[in-house]
Amino acid sequence: MKIAVAKYPIGAPQRFDDFAEKQRLWLREAATAGANIAVLPEYLSLELGATFEAAIRDDLHASLIAIQRYRGSWLDLYSQLSRETGMRIVAGTFLFDSGNGRFRNRADLFSPEGGVVWQDKLQLTGFEKKTGVIDAGDALKVFDFDGVRAGIAICYDIEFPLPVRAQCEAGAQIMLVPSCTDTAAGATRVRVGCLARALENRCFVAKAVTAGEAAWSPALDLNTGEATVYAPMDFGLPDDGILVASSGAAGWTYAEVDVAQLDGSRAQAQVANDRDWRGQLAPSLLQATVEIL
Repeated sequence: MKIAVAKYPIGAPQRFDDFAEKQRLWLREAATAGANIAVLPEYLSLELGATFEAAIRDDLHASLIAIQRYRGSWLDLYSQLSRETGMRIVAGTFLFDSGNGRFRNRADLFSPEGGVVWQDKLQLTGFEKKTGVIDAGDALKVFDFDGVRAGIAICYDIEFPLPVRAQCEAGAQIMLVPSCTDTAAGATRVRVGCLARALENRCFVAKAVTAGEAAWSPALDLNTGEATVYAPMDFGLPDDGILVASSGAAGWTYAEVDVAQLDGSRAQAQVANDRDWRGQLAPSLLQATVEIL
């Protein structure tokens, strides 16, 4: 299976049609390269804020309300592109109106057969909390397709071990991570989270990122990080846990992953963090005692 992860430069489309044409060019390129899965970055829908007048574009809350008019077109666009390219597409995230003026950060996953499923972001960053209108999701999912199972962890979510562990215990062999970070520290936190989850669960982790500057946007003004596909650090796998990573330039980065081979390699594993996970849950280890020296 070939996975494409995007280092996606934020632009300033004038119309939805301009945005749609950019998506067609990007996703057709990934399909031409032989990708089976394409992962776009978190907050992708906020690029559509550029289509509005300055009073809306410069106000995040106003932008969230305004982009809802594109929700139907968004779903139609990626459904069409998934069918056309034959790829499964994680269309970044859309800040979705969940009712009563509240929003959720939702990653839609499209299939060539016409299906669409989704995972909402579970943990909110300080930035998201400060908006006062974004809510955390309340459902954790795993998706079964093409003989594999995959989970989605949206940016900050990959920094939390227990939900990802639950997804992997439900069979996830690949974690798909749309992300957006605006500082080197943020990018490092997500990178370390991806490495840790790959190690703990003996799974692949595929991370897409935003790139460049968008001074017009209150949310996408600065972007950093590299699109990367991670693996456990063990025999037959990269010592540093990095299968492939972008190297500064925007574009797609591709990795061939063999889930069956990864599962089969457990017998020769140097360590078995995934199988030994429950050892840390022994009753005697759930609480530390304090000893006075």
